[in-house]
Amino acid sequence: MSRDVEDAIILCRSIEENIGRVIVGKETTIRLIMIALTAGGHLLIEDVPGIGKTTMVRALARSLDLQFSRIQFTPDVMPSDVTGYNVFNPMTGEFEFRPGAIMTQILLADEINRTSPKTQSALLEAMQENQVTVDRRTYHLPRPFIVLATQNPIEQQGTYILPEAQLDRFMMQITLGYPSFEEEINILDRFSEDEPMEALQPVASAEDVIWLQETARRIYVSEPIKQYISHLAQKTRSHRDVELGISPRATLMLLQAAKARALLEGRGFVVPD
Repeated sequence: MSRDVEDAIILCRSIEENIGRVIVGKETTIRLIMIALTAGGHLLIEDVPGIGKTTMVRALARSLDLQFSRIQFTPDVMPSDVTGYNVFNPMTGEFEFRPGAIMTQILLADEINRTSPKTQSALLEAMQENQVTVDRRTYHLPRPFIVLATQNPIEQQGTYILPEAQLDRFMMQITLGYPSFEEEINILDRFSEDEPMEALQPVASAEDVIWLQETARRIYVSEPIKQYISHLAQKTRSHRDVELGISPRATLMLLQAAKARALLEGRGFVVPD
């Protein structure tokens, strides 16, 4: 296991360094994204416009040799645009399935709160079960599969609040924040003449990501740690200041994220902090 941990650290570092060729600073945010990727979870990035949400996702996608699709959500996007649809072929006399944007490995759901709840719900089955059902037929998504969604918390006109069923399927909700003075100077230097995104090359394959996820699942979790996680979950459901406690799905996500963090920090076991 120790050898796997060392290899995981090297792989993670190479991906983070590759993303860092485009993204200035934000090491903590990049590490959180890597934890979600390693744990097999989905990520919601919420921040103001122009802060680099889409650029962060594109840098991750270019660092991984995976299929990448982007949906620019608007009010007129239909569920079939996401999942796919069947079209009648008069030449063969049969219906043919046309895959939607979700039939990929990395999905950027850009401005997810700008589309209707009906279209948002098209993501539910895929995010939980890695499959979509169209006209009573099920299509499995390729592995690995991760949804990275973005939303703008400032503008409310023309947006739809994500329902709890949707939010519950995201492992993390993160923000990027404004750059520091020094980071902004570096951004000006880096992007004033060149476009570093165009030079970015993949440093990890689909097999590497799957191996990383499978290795994280084998990280040891002691019984006291499981009890600690369960106590945290129970407290969110009984505390008077918490409107809605976390679900068992969220509890499992916390465990998987803790395993992923342990692996990326070079440990074969989970600790409370």
